[in-house]
Amino acid sequence: MNRVTAPWVRTRLRAAPGAAVALAVLVALTACLAAAFPRALDRYTDAGLRQAVERTPVDESSILVTAGPDLDGGVAHTEDSVRPERLTELYRSTLDTVERPLVIDGKRSSYGVRATDTLPSPDEWLPRPDGLPAEMLLAAPHGLADHTRLRSGRLPEVPGGEAGIETTEVQAAVTEETARTLHIEVGSVIHVSAHRDLTVRVTGIVTPEDADSPYWSVDSLLRGPSLRRVPGPMGASNPSYWVGGLLLAPEAAPAVLGATSTVRYWHLTPSPDALHSRDLDGLASAVASLESGPGLERLHATINPLTDVTTGLDAAFTSYEELRGDIGPLVVVAASGAGTVAAVVLLMAGGLAGERRRAELALLRARGASVRGMVGRLLAETAVVAVPAGALGFGTALLVLPGARLLPALWAAAAVTALAALALPLRAAAAHHAVRIHDGRRDVASARASRRRTVAELTVVVLALGAVEMLRRRGATDGAGDLVAVAPVLVGVIAALVLVRLYPLPLRGLARPARRLRGAVGPLALARAGRTSASAVLPLLALLTAFTVAAFGGSVLNGVADARDRAALLSVGADARVEAEAALPAGLAGRLGQAPGVREVTEVGIDYQAKIQDGRQSLPLATVDPGGYAALAGRTGLGAFPAGELGRPDGAGSEGGSGSESDSEGGSGDAVLPALASPAVAERLGSGTFRVRLADGTLATLRIALVRDRTPAVSGDDFLVVDRAGLPAAATRPNVLLLTGGDLDAGAVHRAADGAGTVHLRSEERGGYVDSPLQSGAERIYTAAVAAAAGYAALALLLSLASAAPERAALLARLRTMGLTRAQGRRLLVLESLPQALPAALGGILTGWAAVRLLSPGIDLTTLAVPAATSPAGRAELSADPWSLAVPAVAVLVLAVGVAAVQAWWSGRRGAVTELRAGDAR
Repeated sequence: MNRVTAPWVRTRLRAAPGAAVALAVLVALTACLAAAFPRALDRYTDAGLRQAVERTPVDESSILVTAGPDLDGGVAHTEDSVRPERLTELYRSTLDTVERPLVIDGKRSSYGVRATDTLPSPDEWLPRPDGLPAEMLLAAPHGLADHTRLRSGRLPEVPGGEAGIETTEVQAAVTEETARTLHIEVGSVIHVSAHRDLTVRVTGIVTPEDADSPYWSVDSLLRGPSLRRVPGPMGASNPSYWVGGLLLAPEAAPAVLGATSTVRYWHLTPSPDALHSRDLDGLASAVASLESGPGLERLHATINPLTDVTTGLDAAFTSYEELRGDIGPLVVVAASGAGTVAAVVLLMAGGLAGERRRAELALLRARGASVRGMVGRLLAETAVVAVPAGALGFGTALLVLPGARLLPALWAAAAVTALAALALPLRAAAAHHAVRIHDGRRDVASARASRRRTVAELTVVVLALGAVEMLRRRGATDGAGDLVAVAPVLVGVIAALVLVRLYPLPLRGLARPARRLRGAVGPLALARAGRTSASAVLPLLALLTAFTVAAFGGSVLNGVADARDRAALLSVGADARVEAEAALPAGLAGRLGQAPGVREVTEVGIDYQAKIQDGRQSLPLATVDPGGYAALAGRTGLGAFPAGELGRPDGAGSEGGSGSESDSEGGSGDAVLPALASPAVAERLGSGTFRVRLADGTLATLRIALVRDRTPAVSGDDFLVVDRAGLPAAATRPNVLLLTGGDLDAGAVHRAADGAGTVHLRSEERGGYVDSPLQSGAERIYTAAVAAAAGYAALALLLSLASAAPERAALLARLRTMGLTRAQGRRLLVLESLPQALPAALGGILTGWAAVRLLSPGIDLTTLAVPAATSPAGRAELSADPWSLAVPAVAVLVLAVGVAAVQAWWSGRRGAVTELRAGDAR
């Protein structure tokens, strides 16, 4: 056989342009998705790391290197150790000590000299709130001009260009906030008392370019003054005094050294653009080296042996790593599922193409074509389509998701392209390894599986069962293994293998009874389904795998949404909550009830200082109207109870300071009020009666009649709820309003509240649970996985139907010549498609439900749903989502029936001569 030549490829592409275009679209779409995944992963994990560092306090998100002046070489050597030249030299040396991948942002870093203690000023014109003198912090930071805007005057200088330990007068600048608070003006002279008194002349007032930048975080006094109190006993009225900062020229540092003890500092701020999640281990190692490793040893050798390094980056990296470790395995499960579905569809496309061209390839082998030559031609034919399509998908992913690594995306797109190009050649090589003139029909109803296939299927089943059991025991955590990551897919594979084995049985069993049916459409459709090629069961594998991934991903998203809804409901108690420390205005409930979307307003009075057990314990006591509150608890699902069991008994009342007065307000003070309590409170207080003293001194006798884990009014493990009718009105004035409604207008609720209390909305509380890009990014990946699985399921069905379309069209044309009507032809194609689509749909629903049920013990969605590892609603568990199970299955059925109906309609519009041309390949 001659080598592969271009005319073969051109001839094949011209003969089947539609198949080539379909393959190109499939490869381009799959390559784009495959390349987009690692880039999206990089983007949101990097964003999560940067947010973790940004949320760390500014003084902890940097690396602070401090060292005292050199005192072991004489006065001149000590002075030189704090001069700008030496500090700059050590700054560069410190930067060289920082190990990669940690990169320092030079523009946001700083260094200089500052006093270790504040110094008192005897100047009486400085503010003295309690008669104590103000104190000043002296600092000589480098690069002051680059981080400030001059408001008045000029920046400080050193007359003569150089200062020394003996210098007694220096110049300084102050920030605008310091000048305004401490009444400092340009030209003001401030005296500070120290070892050697120092006179500071203010030459300028400046405004920080970015007051929150790391440059000003060395000490908050540098950007603004602070009112401090003299240490003393708790609760005592300790005197206060002002403390401010004076910004000296870097050349004036030796003068500070002569006045008080000083420290040199180098404040190193990491570059946010250089923080990448993939480098987390290296970043942690670089920080650890500076804190207590080789880096610190080099600093000791370069600066002095007492150099100290402090930072909070290690804590930020640790917290981020814990969050990534909890969320990462869930993302791997989603990616593995979607990737497996895509790979199955690509293999299925190659398999269907090989089946469609079985006669052609068998003829080539019979005429002397070698396996190598045939595979080479087919590879050239598919590669000329797949390679440009893969490059197009890869380029699209690069444009849509910039700012991430190139190589992982390239490898992913190349893998998709290679799989698409090799699927048909490898399938042909396996099917036509031996030369066959005719190998008989391969009907699905009569085909028998080989021993090799049986062994392979059993191996896959054993691996799948092992992965499922491992996931149930160990959970989806780091180190669980790659096999565990594909456990949902393996559940779908098991179901697909079982369905493939069971699929022929009903076809064989119904073949004989179907012959007794009246009419030809039903028996003919069943016979056609049984005579389908055995390779047509490939779509079942793709469909069930896609259904499992879609059901699992949809259930994860639904579980996350439910966990957030539940946590927000527990935190707020209803759809909205208006709360104040004192009693709310009387007409507020009516105004809120008229707000758009509000259906019910429930009034609650909460006393957070109610005392029990002779005043030794306090806990929240909620006074409610039993009827309205019971309805609220029932609607929200937070501790529903019968309203009648909380109502006060006849004659119940309370005790105040005067027995007769109290009796006139509420009845007998000896009557016992039933109470609803949390389990913790019920365990402490028991089933007997007990006394409660409210904040206003009212006494009530209660007995626990109901125990519930939750209640709308109070979030927490300790609470009591009683009927307000059994207590004086003055002690039960509502300070909490709980609002329920279908679609609350947040703006209208805030306007109706009009500042009378703090407004908490359930929707706003829920939105706050998406705290990290890791969470939102993982949700987007799961959404994309569900959409991709559903799309590939539909694509698998379309490919299957399209491969059989020519044969079906020819069949309809032949049957129309025998008198088959258009309606009968439409019913024939629809009934013929159901034996494949209906088992796939039902099997998909059962498989998705089983996968969720089997894997739910090992899946914890808490970290993905809420910021903290512990949720107010407890552990967020995975549960089957009915919509995720039903929608893909119904969509596949509708698609199968719709395509069959459209094909029957289109075939009816074409002439029978076109479909029945002799020698036309079908």
